[in-house]
Amino acid sequence: MIEMENVSKWYGDFQVLTDCSTQVAKGDVVVVCGPSGSGKSTLIKTVNGLEPFQKGRIMVDGIAVGDPATNMSKLRSRIGMVFQNFELFPHLSICENLTLGQIKVLGRDKDEAIERGLKYLDRVGLIAQKDKFPGQLSGGQQQRVAIARALSMDPIAMLFDEPTSALDPEMINEVLDVMVGLAQDGMTMMVVTHEMGFAKKVANRVIFMDQGLIVEDCTKDEFFGTPRSDRARDFLAKIIH
Repeated sequence: MIEMENVSKWYGDFQVLTDCSTQVAKGDVVVVCGPSGSGKSTLIKTVNGLEPFQKGRIMVDGIAVGDPATNMSKLRSRIGMVFQNFELFPHLSICENLTLGQIKVLGRDKDEAIERGLKYLDRVGLIAQKDKFPGQLSGGQQQRVAIARALSMDPIAMLFDEPTSALDPEMINEVLDVMVGLAQDGMTMMVVTHEMGFAKKVANRVIFMDQGLIVEDCTKDEFFGTPRSDRARDFLAKIIH
């Protein structure tokens, strides 16, 4: 589904990604972890072209990301993205947030868009909030709306960029529970997170990054059992203790 080969990226003279290669198969749940500033968020944002890259190759469902001939808007519409800070439109109701992209990007009529949006809003347990505005919801509820909005676009894969880092501890589980359900339904997912409990529960694989490099790319059992690098062992020791 997603193939990255020797992807490198610079901000001016600073190299933020160095020869990153990995593959994500259909139905895989891949957790990307590592210390702050290691390039995790940049890595997943290159997958749908939100961050341009200067070297290497990325293919999503056989389509080349970054190729001038690729319709990036169309490709992005097929890859759900959930951000750290929800990114809902504050002046639109929850229902309007769920339908805008479907109508404008996918060309659905309003009734179909509402039906689809409310189906996923119900799935994340928030159907009663459909007429409210984002500011009237808690952070955890807003993030669940953001997930429902992404699902309404019928994505082939979902990218999550630290989806719980802006939430109070009490709200984290309500978002993770929705993500666990998606994983169990077979959704292809790349998740940047520090939630190691989530990684242990649902990830097929763990990618560990440090200083723009993919240091480990292995099964979760290998990562949590016997990580091969000193850097990953040090990271895990700090998080677990």
